[in-house]
Amino acid sequence: MTERFMMYDPESNPWNWWSPVYRGPPVPGAGRYGGKGWPLFGSAVMMPVVVPVLKAVFAGEQGSITMLVPTLLYWACYVTFPRVLLAPRPFRWQFAFAVAAVLIGWLLMLQGGTVYVAIYAMGMVAFGLPPGWALIINGCSLAAAFALLLAGGPVHGSAGDLGAVAGMTTGFFFMGRLLHTVRHLRAAQREIATLAVTAERERLARDLHDILGHSLTTITVKAGLARRVLESTKDIDRAITEIHEVEGLSRSALSDVRATVSEYREVSLPAELVGAKAALRAAEIDADLPHAVDNVRTDLQQPFGYVLREAVTNVIRHSNAKQVKVRFGRTWLEVEDDGRTASGSAPGNGLRGLRERLAGVGGTLVAEPRPGGGFLVRAEVAGTAEAGENERAHNVDRQEAVG
Repeated sequence: MTERFMMYDPESNPWNWWSPVYRGPPVPGAGRYGGKGWPLFGSAVMMPVVVPVLKAVFAGEQGSITMLVPTLLYWACYVTFPRVLLAPRPFRWQFAFAVAAVLIGWLLMLQGGTVYVAIYAMGMVAFGLPPGWALIINGCSLAAAFALLLAGGPVHGSAGDLGAVAGMTTGFFFMGRLLHTVRHLRAAQREIATLAVTAERERLARDLHDILGHSLTTITVKAGLARRVLESTKDIDRAITEIHEVEGLSRSALSDVRATVSEYREVSLPAELVGAKAALRAAEIDADLPHAVDNVRTDLQQPFGYVLREAVTNVIRHSNAKQVKVRFGRTWLEVEDDGRTASGSAPGNGLRGLRERLAGVGGTLVAEPRPGGGFLVRAEVAGTAEAGENERAHNVDRQEAVG
């Protein structure tokens, strides 16, 4: 059986009527409720109950010792209730503690105390238990006290006193709800802060992967090309040109990393198209690229730029392709190659990051082998009639090409 704890869960409802408002395992430092000064303050509040009993004991009055034991237990319950009812404890322990405090208060009231003695136990219940249980226990106590007053039972007080107790208990009840709500909001704020940090880490990891993956791949290809030029043809001028381009790419990657960390970097589809052309040329891959991106929706050019960058990077790194074809539509982009496809390979971080980016604009990503060989990456943002027309026209073109 899973034990229930009074912990503060941001997804819970602070007005949950019958079960603990907040659940979960204890956390370090969660038991420090009430503060170090509470025992002293609680003892001072209990003085109207404790002092008369102590005076009777020192005066040697008959029956005073009998009253001393429950009075001290009542005092102990009051000064410790924040650590039981407001701390992460099993709910059945909290319920038993609250009932025991109410019974001790009734015992003192029946042994000669006034109805105001019960206010301490009823305050503990109002602060510490869920609203439904607090209303039942305190309501039953008030109803029983009123019945005893009407019947002339051993209860010292008047209907006005009982009304005052009911009013103070009601105030405690709403103060307790306010206390739980405030703690609930604080827990929600901590959870939001944690989620914000996690989201920022994921964004940074995704951006660094997209930026450095492409840049380092292009740098590796160009450095390898320069090495092969020096080893085979001894063409110093061409090798120096390639090394200069490597240096420029390194500086650009460094600037991109700094901009990404500062969250100032903007991806441009035209710039990515130019970069893809240079990277594919350096990798000696024949590239069939569009000459312009005017037909792509403006709000989709940034996510499509990331798709193009990642797809071209994967072609260079993994496919051994000889030809790459890139096509744009108003709401879609396709990158296909004729390279080999690794069977059973799982999607990497790059494709997962692209799916997250496209999901933010209502789009989808398909990355799959082509039936005739090669690989296809297609990004699309659906939801418009023109997107459907583009899709149908694209399918017709593909069928004609196959035919």
